[in-house]
Amino acid sequence: MSVHPIQFPGEPKEQELPPTTVSQATSVADLTGSEKKEKQKVPLDDLFGDGDDDAVDRVYHAKARILNQAIQEIGFGRYQAYLFCCAGFGWFADSVWPLITGLILTPVVAEFNFDGPFLSLAANIGLFVGALFWALGCDIWGRRWSFNLTLLITGIFGLAAGGSNSFITLASLVAVLGVGVGGNMPVDSAVFLDFVPSTHQYLLTVMAVWWSLGQLFVSLIAWPLITNFSCDNTAVVCSRSENMGWRYLLFILGAITLLLWGIRFFVFKLFESPRYLVGLGQDAKAVEVIHQVAEFNGTSTNLTVDQLLDAAKIEDEKATAAVTLAKIASGKEQSGRRWLSQSSSLGLQNVKALFKTRKMALSTSLLILLWGIIGLASTLYNSFLPFLLNSRGNAFGDGSLYITYRNQFILSVVGIPGAFLSGWAVELPYIGRRGTLAISSGE
Repeated sequence: MSVHPIQFPGEPKEQELPPTTVSQATSVADLTGSEKKEKQKVPLDDLFGDGDDDAVDRVYHAKARILNQAIQEIGFGRYQAYLFCCAGFGWFADSVWPLITGLILTPVVAEFNFDGPFLSLAANIGLFVGALFWALGCDIWGRRWSFNLTLLITGIFGLAAGGSNSFITLASLVAVLGVGVGGNMPVDSAVFLDFVPSTHQYLLTVMAVWWSLGQLFVSLIAWPLITNFSCDNTAVVCSRSENMGWRYLLFILGAITLLLWGIRFFVFKLFESPRYLVGLGQDAKAVEVIHQVAEFNGTSTNLTVDQLLDAAKIEDEKATAAVTLAKIASGKEQSGRRWLSQSSSLGLQNVKALFKTRKMALSTSLLILLWGIIGLASTLYNSFLPFLLNSRGNAFGDGSLYITYRNQFILSVVGIPGAFLSGWAVELPYIGRRGTLAISSGE
């Protein structure tokens, strides 16, 4: 689909937009092409192409196409740049806090004398619950609440975990903060894609740099704290007063997480997702959000509510005609209409839609499998690497805490270039998204 060039504030427009772009169409006739124009920016098939009616709500799909075109015309501006940073805070937290259980494992085991893997188990139970809760919840009460609450929960319980006086208390608080952390990546990624034009969607891949920066940052902080404020490896008894390093680490990271939440909540104003609003049938609010984003970027858009209603009318007429033909052919009453308001309801129909066709079922299954394998590998790697470096370090000449966290820091540094390389690779014609995913997963 051809799109308009990105316009930044202050740039002169190269040419006038054709009279029948999506954001300028003012009637059903304009959208369907029944009134022929010499130039038509968006072809009819590109807007309302044939698709699986059982898998995709065609009315919602048509409206989403119009919203996407409006965002494309607005372009990538200040709002998207700020959102890249604020959404990146979630990726940062999603990297920092799961890694924490591995970084503090050695001194915590020395102080509380428990079986180490149970701390990682508590954290991952929280992450699992959080991923399900926030991913489903953001389609019920909206993206804004989920976007803001996840970091708040993480910061509060991260601070509280630093004051733990027993393993049970620590594991419980780590599990609760995991509920907050678990919602960061799915919610923040969805929010970012809802506002970024299609020409800049590769930035979602580049956003992984926040993940790498999180690992680098927490390793850099843990290195001096754990090294200088922890019990010696040879100590028989490890008291709290001699083992404050891991507590200092949790206090610092909890405070930083709350600071990032404060920037999100008080400094940056996140507009509700226009796609979510359209899914609720609140077309007027969705259009208002698009205009607010355009104003924030110093540009404008001609999107109107009528264009969304016209798109819905076209699809409604198509659905009615299809049902009528089906009745004539079968002689039975059929219900072929699915109302748009169901798009944001909680039910199995939204999950079943991912498996309605053979191609969608295969793609969904492969993605779930890849995420599962990557999650397994990263959990084993991040949760136990510092403990392994410390407990097995003597076999390589030095098992001191200093060398352990120095090596962890080095491993974190080398991950940063990968985010930029992946963002570059997904746009290459012979590699693309599938090739990049295959290469990165294979490694």
